[in-house]
Amino acid sequence: MDYLETIAYLHSLTDYEKTRIERYTPETLDLSRVERLLARLGDPHTRFPAIHIAGTKGKGSSAALCESCLRAAGYRTGFYTSPHLHTFRERIQVAGRKISQDEVVALVDELRPLMEQVPGVTTFEAITVIGLLCFARAEVDIAVVEVGLGGRLDATNVLQPEVSVITSLSLDHTYLLGDTLAEIAREKAGIIKPGVPVVSAPQRAEAIRVVEDISKRRQAPLLEVGRDWDYRPGLADLEGQVFTVQRIADGGSDLDGAYWIPLLGRHQLENAANAIAALDVLHRRGFQISAGAVREGLRTVRWPGRLEILSRNPLVVVDCAHNSYSAQVLREALAEWFPGRQWVLLFGASADKDIAGILEALLPISEYVIVTRSDHPRAATPIELADVVASGGGGAEVCVNVRKSLRRGLAMMDPGSGLLATGSIFLVADVREEWAFRTGAPVPDNDAARDIGVR
Repeated sequence: MDYLETIAYLHSLTDYEKTRIERYTPETLDLSRVERLLARLGDPHTRFPAIHIAGTKGKGSSAALCESCLRAAGYRTGFYTSPHLHTFRERIQVAGRKISQDEVVALVDELRPLMEQVPGVTTFEAITVIGLLCFARAEVDIAVVEVGLGGRLDATNVLQPEVSVITSLSLDHTYLLGDTLAEIAREKAGIIKPGVPVVSAPQRAEAIRVVEDISKRRQAPLLEVGRDWDYRPGLADLEGQVFTVQRIADGGSDLDGAYWIPLLGRHQLENAANAIAALDVLHRRGFQISAGAVREGLRTVRWPGRLEILSRNPLVVVDCAHNSYSAQVLREALAEWFPGRQWVLLFGASADKDIAGILEALLPISEYVIVTRSDHPRAATPIELADVVASGGGGAEVCVNVRKSLRRGLAMMDPGSGLLATGSIFLVADVREEWAFRTGAPVPDNDAARDIGVR
């Protein structure tokens, strides 16, 4: 198979990124399939240490921050994340380099006969095995691995990491993970392993009680940002923000100090503090990670599509907020970084999301709403989105694709307003690509859209 055929083959497997899962149970998502595949390959996931990261909001940012710092410290890193923004190859990276098309083809060709011996292997399970095998073959010093969905039954949960990280928890995928914060916390905290240290972001009481209980029962030392670690914001502008972090317990940390990150939004300080706490665990377990390396890693991290400014004149901002909590966080960040600004809202979302909840947070700051859809099978239709806007007391213009909606959004802006594109990572990817085409900037590496014939 060539690369396009290889990606098509992966998508021909049971693909829960495109098909709604009705049950999050061992009958639907079964770790034994991944374990059987890995066993046939000699258990490559046991040949490198790892940081394992779960959560509702911020797990991708926390993973990117950890990986950048470890690479700055001189370690050969593996980085596994999902979903991708522009190209499938973003999901599997070694030493900051995306896996090549040839590597994807070779690994799938090797694994295909084995996968056909294990009935029911899903797309995400296959990709996870490919990533873990890639890291073992590349002899990475450490891998940073982001959970795909939930935690307890996620394919990545075969890892026995050096440290487990749980980022901010909120309601998302409720039809799968549960209708309460406690139920969701229980699924996410399923990554906690006996005796393995855990770092948790600040959580609401209902969630942290579950995390603390599971950590205690599994005798996993728990460090909480806000209790064991403190962070304080400093100067901030449109280039980035300064913050200080300090370990409160046990006489402090070698990583205490002031740092700067190019990511905007106070929520990113929480993610950065979470990452530093996890890196401190590694440091105490023998990894050579200095404050200078962390400072360099944070300074140079790249994580596009998260409160990202594509243009200042006109002001164009994109963000991957895709649930009601992340939309509220986005609204608060916009109020701080762009006080008093009203927005032309370019909105698209996946059909299985809490669209009404997202719009409830964003409509009050929107002077004009344009609904559209990304090139993704799960995207809600613009007509469906317009109906939700109407039910919230607003009105929306319907545009059939991102290119037309971007053009229309720019035309509707007042001199003092901005254009905000949000609602899903897929919409943000399309807007970033269209903006690059429009401005003559380098076009993002977007073979993922083409490799399933979408664009």
